[in-house]
Amino acid sequence: MTFESMPARMLKRAQERPQAPAYHVRKGGQWIATSWKDYVDEVRTLARALMSTGFQPGDTVCILGFNRPEWTIADMACMAAGGAPAGIYTTNSPQEVQYITNHCEASVIFLENEAQWQKVNAVRDQLPHLRHAVLFTDAPAISDPLVSSWTDFLGRARQVSESDLDARINNLKPEDLATLIYTSGTTGPPKGVMLSHNNLSWTADAALQMVSGTADDCVLSYLPLSHIAEQMFTVHGSSAAGYAVYYAESIDAVPDNLKEVQPTIFFGVPRIWEKFHAGITAKLQDASPVKKKLVSWAMGVGQRANAYRCRGEEPPGMLGVQYRLANKLIYSKLKPAVGLGRAKVCVSGAAPIAPDVIEFFLGLDILVHEVYGQSEDCGPTTFNQPGKTRIGTVGPPVPGVDVRIADDGEVIVKGPNVFMGYYKDEKATAETLIDGWLHSGDLGAFDGEFLKITGRKKEIIITAGGKNIAPKNIEAALKRHDLINEAVVIGDRRKYLSALVTLDPDGAQAWATRLGVGVDQVHEHADLLAELQRHVDTINAEFAQVEQVKKFRVLPRNLTVEHGELTPTLKVKRRIVYDHFAEDIEAMYG
Repeated sequence: MTFESMPARMLKRAQERPQAPAYHVRKGGQWIATSWKDYVDEVRTLARALMSTGFQPGDTVCILGFNRPEWTIADMACMAAGGAPAGIYTTNSPQEVQYITNHCEASVIFLENEAQWQKVNAVRDQLPHLRHAVLFTDAPAISDPLVSSWTDFLGRARQVSESDLDARINNLKPEDLATLIYTSGTTGPPKGVMLSHNNLSWTADAALQMVSGTADDCVLSYLPLSHIAEQMFTVHGSSAAGYAVYYAESIDAVPDNLKEVQPTIFFGVPRIWEKFHAGITAKLQDASPVKKKLVSWAMGVGQRANAYRCRGEEPPGMLGVQYRLANKLIYSKLKPAVGLGRAKVCVSGAAPIAPDVIEFFLGLDILVHEVYGQSEDCGPTTFNQPGKTRIGTVGPPVPGVDVRIADDGEVIVKGPNVFMGYYKDEKATAETLIDGWLHSGDLGAFDGEFLKITGRKKEIIITAGGKNIAPKNIEAALKRHDLINEAVVIGDRRKYLSALVTLDPDGAQAWATRLGVGVDQVHEHADLLAELQRHVDTINAEFAQVEQVKKFRVLPRNLTVEHGELTPTLKVKRRIVYDHFAEDIEAMYG
């Protein structure tokens, strides 16, 4: 594939389809479109404004805010000016904001609102490189010499010519640093993953080819743009293909926005799919007996028919007839009701998803394709792409990417999507990038050409008896119960395995109502504990004796980002969980 930087591709979209919509925002109850020509003008103006501050190729900016056009404009403008943007999660604390901003030596930080400014202001004396803080459009003015409104900062652009900006864009090289993705820090301070312009361009092309992405597609942007997966869909995929992005109003508004937009490509983390699953299941429970029976029949047809579609085949004979009838009666009505009426590709990634959740959606004619990868290889390593899907695996390698299993079972990766290294961290780079091979830290095995992830090297539990156990599959089995929101298996240097579990909020409320107790008491109720014990007994039968959960404890609250127990991408920080719930853990081994 010929190299074209993402800023160059964005300019090309504006030349080819100047009046086509580049993005939409919802205002006054309707979606307002901005054309590719106007979007490019916004990016160019901000890039020139950045250059007016003395911003040089190789410099960095930080972006802190929820998904908005300004987020993407700032990201693209920084790259166009020859720099590298670094996103910061909106849930990060002032100390975490300080760490990232100072680590990458950002001279400019873009902020969504006053609340995000307060995080910066709290640590400003520890940010020696920061010279400008720029607020997103419509944010209330802040009287501070460091802070500029969006409009005022853009006004600086008149100091820099268009030709000077064009020279910056034309000088971008494949091997140049394009962006920094700060890892969510499950094992310590976040590391800055350095991705090159070639990493981004090549991966965007590969992803679009696998999902047959075109300018006629559209996506809903709602997951954190600090994460490479959302960037690939919102920023790079749109610039490469020319499709339109709809920016969700907020996380809470996503269900309604989804129904209005009906995106053709939809990416969700497992928790999103689990919430869909719970919501649909709850509504089906309230359906009439006749409708329940009809849906049950349609789901059986869907699962059988989509087993063929996963292999790239159409359901044959009478099954094909039943499938078309089920579509007319059920699928064509249910899918638009959840916002997936036009979806041609649905993707789950960023964490493992239970196979039974995917099977559930197959029955509703919604094929959820699991992708596996990490920031260090631009997002995708393997992908269960349309027509080439095997449930229970994370798919075959992305075409052009070499994926192997090392002697110790670790998944290693080599290809044009593999990162340049960690910013200012030669030691970590040397440990992770060996002879061009990215050592993922994940354990896996191939089932034919399809990869299965079996665990994480650093999360391996070594019992007191010396047995090595990967907790991933046990935790996934525990979470198959609708009541269980999160599960953390314990057992390192212990005689047996135990587990901490948290309750799904909706499920806990339903049980509290049924039992006539407060929702804050339900986690201790004998009936609920007996229900969970039956589930534990059932899943224990799936595992070897040493892998069985002997005791469990239901925590009084869920794990949260705010308490530091989850990363912004909702991965469990085991060390923090162990610290916070040490007494509960010890009680299971008393």
